[in-house]
Amino acid sequence: MATGRLGVGETLQALNAAVGPGSPVWFKETHARHLRVRDFLAPRSALQARFRDGQVPECVFRAVSCLQGPGVAPVLRCAPTPAGLSLQLQRPAVFEHVLGALASYATPAKPASPGPRVILHCPALRCNPDTLRLSQLRAVLVADHLVRVLRAHGVRVCTVPPVRDPHMSTFLQKLRVEWPSASKNTSTETLRTCVLAKFNVSKEETLPPGVLGRLCLKELVEQRHAAGYDPSIDHCLVTEDLLSVLSELQEAVRHWPEDGHPTPVSGSVVTSAQTGFAHLYSNCPISVQVGGPDAGVDDCMVLHVVSCEEAFQQQKLDLLWQKVDDQAPHRQKHLVCGPVKVAGVPGTQMTAPEYHRLRHAQVCKASAQKHGGDLAQDPAWTETFDILSVATIKFEMLSTAPQGQLLLAHSTISTKGTKSGTFVMYNCARLATLFEGYKHGMEQGLYPTFPLVSSLDFSLLHDEGEWLLLFNSVLPFLDLLSQTVSLASTPGLHIPVRTEMVCKFLVQLSMDFSSYYNRVHILGEPRPHLFGQMFARLQLLRAVREVFHTGLAMLGLPPLSHI
Repeated sequence: MATGRLGVGETLQALNAAVGPGSPVWFKETHARHLRVRDFLAPRSALQARFRDGQVPECVFRAVSCLQGPGVAPVLRCAPTPAGLSLQLQRPAVFEHVLGALASYATPAKPASPGPRVILHCPALRCNPDTLRLSQLRAVLVADHLVRVLRAHGVRVCTVPPVRDPHMSTFLQKLRVEWPSASKNTSTETLRTCVLAKFNVSKEETLPPGVLGRLCLKELVEQRHAAGYDPSIDHCLVTEDLLSVLSELQEAVRHWPEDGHPTPVSGSVVTSAQTGFAHLYSNCPISVQVGGPDAGVDDCMVLHVVSCEEAFQQQKLDLLWQKVDDQAPHRQKHLVCGPVKVAGVPGTQMTAPEYHRLRHAQVCKASAQKHGGDLAQDPAWTETFDILSVATIKFEMLSTAPQGQLLLAHSTISTKGTKSGTFVMYNCARLATLFEGYKHGMEQGLYPTFPLVSSLDFSLLHDEGEWLLLFNSVLPFLDLLSQTVSLASTPGLHIPVRTEMVCKFLVQLSMDFSSYYNRVHILGEPRPHLFGQMFARLQLLRAVREVFHTGLAMLGLPPLSHI
């Protein structure tokens, strides 16, 4: 019998252990066609490489068929097929196990202990919003998404810089980006004294206006060449602006809030962590201890999220910090976001506010064509259009791996396309409508109150779309979140992140849910003999709804109740 929270990773690990030492041979099926007959497969080619003539020993069959352990899903049958060794789970038991403990599969839980400390630095937030390039906007949205995901893993994140331009704060609020603000600059007096002592300027050298001095970085570059610093970096011209940036970073490292978790912006949604995510940073080089004022730097990582245009300058700043400050964190990683281009707009540079206005206007126009009338003037729809336009932008910006180039459409956007943020929000709203319909029917006396989950008969869930939703979406959801970013020790200057995973997951979930919802009538006739299946289906869709809401929260998007 399975114990604890079921996991795909735990089940695969147990399956491979049952086969014996060697490379993994099992994988999870995802395609609906294959899931009709099996849930996991050990391909024939892999078995032939492991066993003589591909003949699996009887003891392996027995070990796989009797598989059990913490997190391991219960097995129904294991059989040889032309494709390889095929395994199917006890699906009603898996439905019961997952849907009976919804919170542990769809909602992150509070961490048992504080996680590592990360300073997340996004230089683009020092810009004026009217000059913010699309590549910088991409970096801002990636940084905001990372903050949410890292905090959901129990990582203590401090964001830098605090936003001082009120226009930028207003723009971030429109984009539903969480970021702290500050009204005054950090003092640079102490840092300036330290830097001036390191200058070695000849009397004949004339410095450009505003430059305090020149520092050679060549020796540091040579020392860290293997890490990936640009070998062409030679020196750095130190200005007051650079000192201000370094002062903000120093302040974040040395004067960490007592609770290790900065107060979020008003109206923000900060998700607590899931205890099952502890494995993500179990090998992390950051020590797990609570930081306070003047905390040491050894337990802190700095992550610079920059646009491709800012990458070279950020490397200089990184090296400058190490040169002038003996207490600078040793672990500094860079995430460089690729360029953003707009199709059909040659020779021009669209700014971030222009892009936001374009998408907002297109969302309003598309909705007016769908519903009729000028809904943009209807106060009841104002917030809906604001959310839809931001959803469109975030799914466009975040659905591609951040390091790659991004090409945006200009002339039109689709509210029906299955890969759009609008499509995801629409299906989330359909779920809200479904449960509102059940509530209304219950108030009218058509349906009874929802029974105890422990009394539901999940063997009534036998439609292939139902298993697809549970096995591909609900069951692996929290594991997927843990794969977005890893703080484990990795060589080099750059950190591997997959910020596109949540967007792609929500799009696929929307497609699977839409297909099921269009084909299956959930709220059936108000007849007692049909209630059992209806409630089992509603409990499954409760899980889907919770996964939607958690996934959208990782993007800073609230669910909509109507579109």
